[in-house]
Amino acid sequence: MNIEGNSITVKKSQQEIYEFLTQLENFKQLMPENTEKFEVDGESFIFGLKGMPEIRLVMKEKTEFSNVTLGAASSKLPFTLAADINGVSDNESNVQLKFESSFNPMMAMMVKKPLTSFINTLTDNLEKL
Repeated sequence: MNIEGNSITVKKSQQEIYEFLTQLENFKQLMPENTEKFEVDGESFIFGLKGMPEIRLVMKEKTEFSNVTLGAASSKLPFTLAADINGVSDNESNVQLKFESSFNPMMAMMVKKPLTSFINTLTDNLEKL
C-alpha cells in the first residue's frame, strides 16, 4: 500500500527542511492535535494518537538535503514514511511525504483512511513552517 501526500511548497531552503526533519523532536510540531504521547529516544521516536496504538519510528535513511526516511521499529507492520525535498529557490522547497507498506489487503483497507488523514495533517503542518 502506497499513500502519497500532496506536494507542497514550504518557505524554507532545502537544507533548512532537511535539518528540521532530521531532528526528530521537531516531528512533535507536525503531529495532529489528538497526539497523546510523543517521546524521542536517540534515532527514534514513539507517538500515540487518541484511540490508536503507539507507534515507534526509527531513522532509516538520510540523503543530504533531499530525503529523510523513517521506518517502523516493529517488523510486524513494516512500513516507511519518506519526505522527498526538492529545492525551488534559496528560500523555497517542494516537499512530498510518501508512505509505503506491505500490509495485507485486509489491514490496508482498515488503515488507509486514517493513514491518509495522518499524512495530510503532517503535510499541512509542514506547509505552515
